[in-house]
Amino acid sequence: MPRLAHRSQDFLTFHAVEVFKEAQALQAAGRDIVSLGIGEPDFTAPPKVVEALDRAARAGLSGYSAPAGLWSLREAIARFYATKFGAEIDPARVIVTSGASGALSLACSVLVDAGAEVLMPDPSYPANSNFILAAGGRPRLIPSTAEKRFQLSADDVRQHWTAQTRGVLIASPSNPTGTSVTREEMATLLDAVRERQGFAIVDEIYLGLSYEQDPRSALTLDDNVIVINSFSKYFHMTGWRLGWMIAPAHLAGEIEKIAASLQICAPTPGQHAALACFEPDTLKVYEHRREAFKQRRDYLLPEFERLGLHVPVKPDGAFYIYADISAQGVDSMTFAHRLLHEAGVAAVPGLDFGPAHGDRTMRFSYATGLDRLEEAVRRIAQVV
Repeated sequence: MPRLAHRSQDFLTFHAVEVFKEAQALQAAGRDIVSLGIGEPDFTAPPKVVEALDRAARAGLSGYSAPAGLWSLREAIARFYATKFGAEIDPARVIVTSGASGALSLACSVLVDAGAEVLMPDPSYPANSNFILAAGGRPRLIPSTAEKRFQLSADDVRQHWTAQTRGVLIASPSNPTGTSVTREEMATLLDAVRERQGFAIVDEIYLGLSYEQDPRSALTLDDNVIVINSFSKYFHMTGWRLGWMIAPAHLAGEIEKIAASLQICAPTPGQHAALACFEPDTLKVYEHRREAFKQRRDYLLPEFERLGLHVPVKPDGAFYIYADISAQGVDSMTFAHRLLHEAGVAAVPGLDFGPAHGDRTMRFSYATGLDRLEEAVRRIAQVV
């Protein structure tokens, strides 16, 4: 049996897929379903981005770009990181990829050796573990707590680092919790990894969707961090499949060589269109939408507490609420099916994000309109 096929038996599965299939079947039968499940913004690319795509297509700008992406886009991303996230970086370190998934795949192919262990918090987004597995490594989920904001800590690194450990993979803000690693904790965590000569991959896909303070990249604390980001969430371009990686200078060239073989380049028309994302008028649109997400969060948090869906840690970013459903007296899969079939509300059981809290937690996405969130609350109230 081929090696990858054998390894795929260890891949984490998504319980949400079962829920979504049932939701689609109910919708096909005429049932109205409010989706608080999928992490996809209801907003789409602003008009200027769509117009830029049209111009690129009409101009025939559809050939291959350099493997690391259009230089003009790499420069725009570097400027964005400087002005938005406080990190001054050389555009040569930016590698444009086919979504953040492409960036994670490249990072793991370079950094993760066969059998290498990578520390992650439990809960974590399950696909991140699968990228490590695909590279031949072993994700090691370290149970976290509300006191740690459900994030990996420096103490976790010190306690769980072994001879097989090569690095850490963290997300800030996180999917599924919407919590960020505090700046102080991020600094001590990165120090602990650096002391062990390990690597740190920091998923900053949701960094632009921060609500409580000005976001700062992990690169402002350690220039050797490998940062992953995307045009999917803050920029609302999920199906465009554009993302990027910011790599240390000594790795960027090696990663670009591998990118040339594994992806050739990210979709070129989309790269040309993405340049419009960084125009001042477009950035104002994104900031207005970020405020809309914050409004949705601020509506749902007290409503969930009223419904008995306890939120242990206030989410400060992304568009997820990680709720404790212990008071409902059933496990998360049972509760997910109850919400779907009795209330017509789709949400993700916590089992998708790790075993430590999976049975008693649910992830609710507020990447949908406020009117639909109000309807979801009304429906949930009837079954809890």
